[in-house]
Amino acid sequence: MIPPSPAEPDAAMAGLARDVDVLRRQVAPLPARVDALSGLLAELGETVAALSARKPPTPAPSWLMAPTDPEVTGRLLDEVAGWLAHVYLRYPDAVESFPDCWCWHPHVVEELLWLMHAWAAAYQGPAASVALSGDWHDRQRPGVVRRIKATAGVCSRENHQTRPGWPDQVTGAPTVPSEADLDRIGRWWADAREEPAPEPPRTDSRIGEALRGGVR
Repeated sequence: MIPPSPAEPDAAMAGLARDVDVLRRQVAPLPARVDALSGLLAELGETVAALSARKPPTPAPSWLMAPTDPEVTGRLLDEVAGWLAHVYLRYPDAVESFPDCWCWHPHVVEELLWLMHAWAAAYQGPAASVALSGDWHDRQRPGVVRRIKATAGVCSRENHQTRPGWPDQVTGAPTVPSEADLDRIGRWWADAREEPAPEPPRTDSRIGEALRGGVR
């Protein structure tokens, strides 16, 4: 067996040295990358903690679905009345279209209640912002003023008094048309919606009679 020449060990050592140098260059940035990842994880943890601590948006209470508790309904009306004096009725267009019988109209109270909470979220809530305030001024408040004016702007307290010959103001729960037929329609839609819908039962209204040719 021929012994290796002295040059062969030197070449092997040189190759090993190159490999070690390559590994050293590859490993050298790792501590910095680990530090960067640690920093990112710390920031992420702080963000998650802040989001967890932030209170979720508070839903506006509903007057139409308010609990049957006089204390609750009384408190809601008191809150709305205070806000009307401090905010809503500061606007001339709101004053011009605001009926003095506003609290007799459930839909008006509902509109004012959600608008009050939208104002609180825009100005006082944890996510209060100029953008929310602008939306309240440009879109939400004018929309409520417009709807109140259209539905109750010409009403008054006298209209809610019972007098012979005066029109009755509907203030109770509305009647849902065709409510007695909902069960039949529900079964049809569940089982046979590709077929013609069941016919509604005959009614004795003048419109029905006219359609059947009974009224000329």
